Amino acid sequence: MATYFDPKAWSPLRAVDLGMDLGRRLFDQVWVEQWTSFTSAWLEPAADFGSGTVTALMPDVLMTLLSEGILSQFGGQEVSATLLGSDLRATLHTLKVRRRGAHFQAKTVLTGLLWNRHPIEELTVIAHGLRLVPGVPTKVRTSQLDLSGVITLAALLEWINGWQPDWELEPAADGLILAKHRRRKIRALATADVVDNVLSITVHRAHWRKVRAPKRFTTLNPIPLTGLPSQARISRAEHVDGHVFFSVDLPGITGSFDLAQIRSAIVAGTTLIIF
Repeated sequence: MATYFDPKAWSPLRAVDLGMDLGRRLFDQVWVEQWTSFTSAWLEPAADFGSGTVTALMPDVLMTLLSEGILSQFGGQEVSATLLGSDLRATLHTLKVRRRGAHFQAKTVLTGLLWNRHPIEELTVIAHGLRLVPGVPTKVRTSQLDLSGVITLAALLEWINGWQPDWELEPAADGLILAKHRRRKIRALATADVVDNVLSITVHRAHWRKVRAPKRFTTLNPIPLTGLPSQARISRAEHVDGHVFFSVDLPGITGSFDLAQIRSAIVAGTTLIIF
């Protein structure tokens, strides 16, 4: 059975209430000294992680310090980060970590997200099989990422227009999408949905130079969404009242971070970097 990871039960930050005192205790001198002492030991090149002198509890302690520190500094505020080469800026609302067997599960909720300047209204990320691997730099690995969120239809179409040269897409009345071919003078009104990584497009009306196309020429077969970046799989994308609600699955990823940089970013409130 999964048990929630409760750092107050044993961590250096025990007996702390996150809900009532975000931020203040981060700058408590005892907290800073504990963080500095711990990260200095973690980063010490002479530390022999294979000799048993560093126990399996150490990743738990580090996970506590990271999650507590990030939430204390940035909870309810805007946070900037560089994640695997992408620039992110968002308001952090939730950062929860629970232990699941030998690994962890983390849940993060962000709003007002700018992902490489593309706006997403809300994003929830659940990382499964999360674990930290000691070293310099420290590695972070996940077995799977589940993403769900909300983006405006206008922002999504602007994003799509940026990487495909043939069609210009824009929102239309009655929840439809207006597609205009840039060279062939074709205009079409359509709707689209994604279920289980398959895109279904329904063309409601189509014209070529003001001549209406017969319906039999505008029936499209479902399109499997293969070859997406990072082997992403879109399980659902649904258009409702000018917004698109989506769910995306990603296979395991591996990143790394400089623990000293993360510590400095938490204390100073600057950019978090995972590369």
